[in-house]
Amino acid sequence: MIVLKAAQEKVLSALQSVSGIVERRHTLPILANVLIRKKGPQIELVTSDLEIQIRTNAELGGDEGDYAVTVGAKKLGDILKSLPGDQTVSLTANQTKLTLQAGKSKFTLQTLPAEDFPLVQEAADFGPAFSVPQKMLKQLISQVHFAMAVHDIRYYLNGILFVAEGKSLTLVATDGHRLALAQANLDVDMPKQEVILPRKTVLELQRLLKDDGKAAEGEEAQIEMRFAGNQAKFAFGGLEFVTKLVEGKFPDYNRVIPKNHKNHITLGRATLLASLQRAAILTSEKFKGVRMNFAPGVLGIASSNAEQEEAKEELEIDYGGDSFEIGFNVGYLMDVLANMSQDMVTVSLHDANSSALITNPEFEGFKYVVMPMRI
Repeated sequence: MIVLKAAQEKVLSALQSVSGIVERRHTLPILANVLIRKKGPQIELVTSDLEIQIRTNAELGGDEGDYAVTVGAKKLGDILKSLPGDQTVSLTANQTKLTLQAGKSKFTLQTLPAEDFPLVQEAADFGPAFSVPQKMLKQLISQVHFAMAVHDIRYYLNGILFVAEGKSLTLVATDGHRLALAQANLDVDMPKQEVILPRKTVLELQRLLKDDGKAAEGEEAQIEMRFAGNQAKFAFGGLEFVTKLVEGKFPDYNRVIPKNHKNHITLGRATLLASLQRAAILTSEKFKGVRMNFAPGVLGIASSNAEQEEAKEELEIDYGGDSFEIGFNVGYLMDVLANMSQDMVTVSLHDANSSALITNPEFEGFKYVVMPMRI
């Protein structure tokens, strides 16, 4: 039976949209596979890692009839990538193997039975669906994702807090040393919903969401969201994405964001980032500290390491506030500046011992808090 017969780029595009979550090594070998289900002219592709499941439908030709099988997602993807984009690819089923043919190339692949593939059990209690533009969600994620914790024992920090309420959508990430918040206003009114999306889900959404903002018909591309007690479901661009949520209580981010800082400096983002990148070269691997010296009209940046090497930078700034020196982890500052696209950035401070608030003069919904470090 010919399972599919279509252009290489069409088959590869459908496979790549679902294969980002596939782990190379897994306790269950079948989870390295993609489930291919054929129903008439339609082909459904499904992948899972037991916590996230992604499915898509595509019309990829082939014989009429129903058929289901699983095959290695990585191998199939690598073969397709190695073939020319305009070549016609066919996948033929033959007992426990699949044969892929394109031009004069032929590959025979082992399969595992479709009935052994562990599909994620979807929750029965999903709340009401609401939609937001894909472009907006992708921008919000890109403004906070770098502040997520990685493998923290406080598991609720290994992800993003997602708060939908009224006409605002807020995303918050923190690793305990810094916190990033991005908020946008929506056209739709939503009941209050608060969930923590796991790190892997966040990174996969960021990869799959469109940022050109346009659907095929020229309208703004949307993503539909629904939340249950322990699951979230997203539908966008022909994909259905189901993920487990992180259980736990996220820290009260409103208490962390400083208010009433009296010293404010607005300066060029790219200039500040370049100075910090140069100073970072002479910080030690373990101790990524830089000293920032604020004085009227001038910002000094300095770093040193165990070999007694030293870097010093000086920037002219429009500042008439207090003079003081404060230390920061330079990586935390570079992360936020590298993930912003605007020309200017505002740094608000109180004194040498309090956290700094970094904001974007062009986008009120963004706040980044970074704790000082002793140097």
